[in-house]
Amino acid sequence: MNKLPPVIFLVPVIALILVVVFYFILLKGLTNKVAFKRFVFITTILAFVLNFAWEIIQIPLYQNNVFDLLHISFCALASVADVIMVLLIYFGFSLVYKNAFWIKNVNILQALLIILTGGIGAILAEMKHLSEGDWAYTFSMPVIPLVNAGISPVLQFMILPLLIYYVSFLLLKLVRKE
Repeated sequence: MNKLPPVIFLVPVIALILVVVFYFILLKGLTNKVAFKRFVFITTILAFVLNFAWEIIQIPLYQNNVFDLLHISFCALASVADVIMVLLIYFGFSLVYKNAFWIKNVNILQALLIILTGGIGAILAEMKHLSEGDWAYTFSMPVIPLVNAGISPVLQFMILPLLIYYVSFLLLKLVRKE
């Protein structure tokens, strides 16, 4: 991890603004606002926990990374950015499908679109950060040929978003039964 320039925060800030705007647009059109707020809360917590765990586990795949306070703090910061992207993807698809609870009846095409969106987004982000020298991989990081993006961060965003949405919906159903 090299010294990060302030501009690295530009995309997450724009994404956060979009998340807030999309949240209120979706909330405005709902009859069950409480369920949506709970779903977003559960999704946010679950997204942070799972992404933070993934970030910690993949520390050895990045150069100059050790398990110290600085790097664990960086993983926490990266996990906050991951949460923003998880919410942005969900809200974006909610607006496209005109259904804030589309995950309830997700079909295989929708699932594949989420996986593809997460994968492409992760590849583009990794290519950008690698080219700007924000971080570099060790030789143990498997990379995707042609794009040279690490498999671990790409799989992170291909697997976790859909898993987070689905588990969040299941947890919401459990909370609503109490």
